[in-house]
Parts: sequence; C-alpha cells; structure tokens
Amino acid sequence: MTKKRRNNGRNKHGRGHNRIIRCDNCARACPKDKAVKRFLVKNIVEQAAVRDLSDASVYDVYVLPKLYLKMQYCISCAIHSKQVRNRSREGRRDRAPPPRYRPRVQTGAPKDQKKN
Repeated sequence: MTKKRRNNGRNKHGRGHNRIIRCDNCARACPKDKAVKRFLVKNIVEQAAVRDLSDASVYDVYVLPKLYLKMQYCISCAIHSKQVRNRSREGRRDRAPPPRYRPRVQTGAPKDQKKN
C-alpha cells in the first residue's frame, strides 16, 4: 500500500507509544507527537484597557506582563483554524520549515517627521 507521508503524520521514530494530550479546542485525545503545537503570546489585558492602566499607574514606564500559552491542537482543529494547510504531493516532499514572520522593530526617528 502506498504511503502518504514519510513520517506517517507523526514524529515518533523508534518509540512504541506516546502519551496523549487533549486538544485545546475540542478536547479530542491526540498523541503528543501528532499534535500541532503553537506558542501563543498575548497581553494579559486587552488593548482598550492598556491606556487606562497606564494613566492610573504610579510608575512612568511599567511594561505589562504577557501571557505565554502553548496551544496544542488535533489535526482537525488545526486545519479548521488555519494553523496548517494541506499540501500537494510535491509540496509534501518539501521538509523545510515555513518562513517565520517577525515584526520589525523601528529604530531611529519616524519617517513622518520633517527635517529642518
């Protein structure tokens, strides 16, 4: 029988069993090596309340802490929430990780300022 994927959709390689995890979206039991794992970083407070907190704060430059979550999805939820996509037969052979998106931090003066 033909194989669809080189790793059979898992990252097991030599281990007999893997412990199961629960999908964060639907609570389906899924092997840990098969789950789609994403690291989610978000602010503890919503964006609308950040200004109110900074105005009420005693400290001038207080950086609000962030919430770091490791999300683990089953394959069905990862596809439905567009975390991963299905690929063509030739695309499945490409084992290189996708390019990472990193927002650029501005350095120097803003471009909107006029120079005298």
